[in-house]
Amino acid sequence: MQPLAGVLVLDFSTLLPGPLASLVLAEAGAQVVKIERPGRGDEMRSYPPLVGADGVNFHMLNRGKRSLALDLKAPDAVAQLTPLLEKADILIEQFRPGVMDRLGLGYAAVKALNPGIVYCSITGWGQTGPKAAVAAHDLNYMAEAGVLGLSAGADGAPVLPPVLAADIAGGTYPALMNILMALRLKERTGTGAHLDIAMADNLFSFVYWGLGSGFAAGAWPKSGRDLVTGGSPRYQIYRTKDGRHLAAAPLEDKFWETFCAIVDLAVPLRDPAAPADAVIAEVAAKIAAQTSDHWRAAFAGKDVCCSIVATLEEAVADPHFAARGVFAQRLALGEAGIPALPVPVVPAFRTSTDAAAPALGEAGTPNDLI
Repeated sequence: MQPLAGVLVLDFSTLLPGPLASLVLAEAGAQVVKIERPGRGDEMRSYPPLVGADGVNFHMLNRGKRSLALDLKAPDAVAQLTPLLEKADILIEQFRPGVMDRLGLGYAAVKALNPGIVYCSITGWGQTGPKAAVAAHDLNYMAEAGVLGLSAGADGAPVLPPVLAADIAGGTYPALMNILMALRLKERTGTGAHLDIAMADNLFSFVYWGLGSGFAAGAWPKSGRDLVTGGSPRYQIYRTKDGRHLAAAPLEDKFWETFCAIVDLAVPLRDPAAPADAVIAEVAAKIAAQTSDHWRAAFAGKDVCCSIVATLEEAVADPHFAARGVFAQRLALGEAGIPALPVPVVPAFRTSTDAAAPALGEAGTPNDLI
């Protein structure tokens, strides 16, 4: 039931977006060969905490892959890789535009060897445009795509996001979608494709509501003033008496009415026409008067769309996620191993083995992989 069994992936990427994409492909059955620089390998290998010689982040993102250590600047690097390039179905790279061309491994060169190759380039700004060569990280893409500016803290300044949305939601997932679409096209036509995945471009999908409002009505959203940015009492985070927080999202009227009844909100403030700031202040006072345990019990079993904000440690221990087997897979690491990183592959398609990340260069030479 592994849909990508028999598919060969050459992964030249490092750190997060590309390696996570190839991890998902590996989980669905693909053979992934990770091309790494000799001696040091993927920079993620050095990120603490270390487990053995490599960082745990590297282990989590690269389980089930093979590692080929090769100096891409060596005069014979392309010649060494040619047998794999001719055989590969997918190539993933994450260098700045032009680097692979200079190495003799650009799309045109690889296509000449393998016309059906699905060649996926993941960058922050894309292969073209004024910013194509500008250095940046996840936070920069979110800042310049207008996403970060919609997230304000109590002092009005943008809040640091705890998730790497540009890398994963703007890079990894669009790469996977387009790779799979390109494979489908290849099945029909025999022709591959060069996929230009720009992380910053792909962030705009997440603010579709703001784009629609701005383009159609000239009403561009502002942090703290719109429905999902803090301007509504129906989509808000409230502090509890014991210093925890309630994530309240009773957007629809039926949920809002139940919510108001449970918190005992004054009837005039339940009216949709009531001033939002006044309603938020009153609800905040109500929630702050009781502990998180009180509100957890009060909302239990009610259709009200409210949750006590969990820590990551609490979340992984949630019986719901245990029942669904979210952390059932194991990463072979040390004597006991640890739960593997969950990836968005349905259980029927996942590998059933406890896989390990590869040691640097364990695959030997390109000829050993043919």
